[in-house]
Amino acid sequence: MSTSSSLSSPIRLGTRRSALAQAQSGHVAAALEKVSGRRVELVPITSEGDTNRASLSEIGGQGIFATRLREALLAGECDFLVHSLKDLPTAIPEGLTIAATPPRVDARDVAITRGGTPLHELRSGSTVGTGSPRRIAQVGIRAPHAQVVDIRGNVDSRLARVESGELDAVILAAAGLTRLGSDSPLHREELGLAEWPTAPGQGALAVETRSDAPTELLEALGALDDLDTRLAVTVERAVLEGLDAGCQAPMAAHAVLSGDEIRVRTVVYAPDGDRRIGLDVTESLNGEYIRRNGSGNGADAADGADPMHAARELGLTLARRLLEQGAADLVSREHSS
Repeated sequence: MSTSSSLSSPIRLGTRRSALAQAQSGHVAAALEKVSGRRVELVPITSEGDTNRASLSEIGGQGIFATRLREALLAGECDFLVHSLKDLPTAIPEGLTIAATPPRVDARDVAITRGGTPLHELRSGSTVGTGSPRRIAQVGIRAPHAQVVDIRGNVDSRLARVESGELDAVILAAAGLTRLGSDSPLHREELGLAEWPTAPGQGALAVETRSDAPTELLEALGALDDLDTRLAVTVERAVLEGLDAGCQAPMAAHAVLSGDEIRVRTVVYAPDGDRRIGLDVTESLNGEYIRRNGSGNGADAADGADPMHAARELGLTLARRLLEQGAADLVSREHSS
């Protein structure tokens, strides 16, 4: 492709058709247009997750939204994709690469209710809607007398079920509400990450393209990358990878960088929330930990070591520690249930 033709043609962004997917793709498209000087065109793609209305726990939540999009990318139907990182499997298919992780927004979950009753004060028998095994386990801890209802659907349909009185509460990601600009009159209770950690990558986006994409596209996408976000989600996703449990294991991992240090909170839950195993650790990713665990070939390295390699090693190490403390029993219970 010549430079002149590439500059005159739009960059095609493959996206799911949902309002949330198109909203978050629109944010990335606007940022890329500023960086590249080229128009970005949204290419709507229907995934299995958009057409199969079965429970996520039945059809294997993680990956059902990404597979069709990735097929379209590899087939040349679009030039790049924007994923919710929490929905993306940890294994990246051959021929594809995560070119950028833009700055993460609010990683918390929120409980949505009509009257503002905190989740832990909901009366016995109240109905709380969520399809996430992690959230189901966490509701079991925070509101043990509530009844969890397995739900699917977009944000608006979930909010409508609370507004109509069909459900007393739903659990949603704060990031989705923010990106949609939701102005629902319903009450929002932010659930703090210390007691209610969320899914690996929650609140972050992944910008994915082909490994052999034109250099100018890779460079433009790379300009959208946020190093702190990438380091944090690399640790979180490595915990999930190390547990080898897939998204249906009720687990959480959240990492935060502060100066030279990274703090990681990670928990594996029994499906009903009656048991949990967790770790809360702080490491110096830009110092001693990198010197011990870096691969020595990173472009943004400290002392010649690769911080991304060190971040992944930290996540894998935490996964091993969780397994040694008995997380394997919780994971196997989930898989056999």
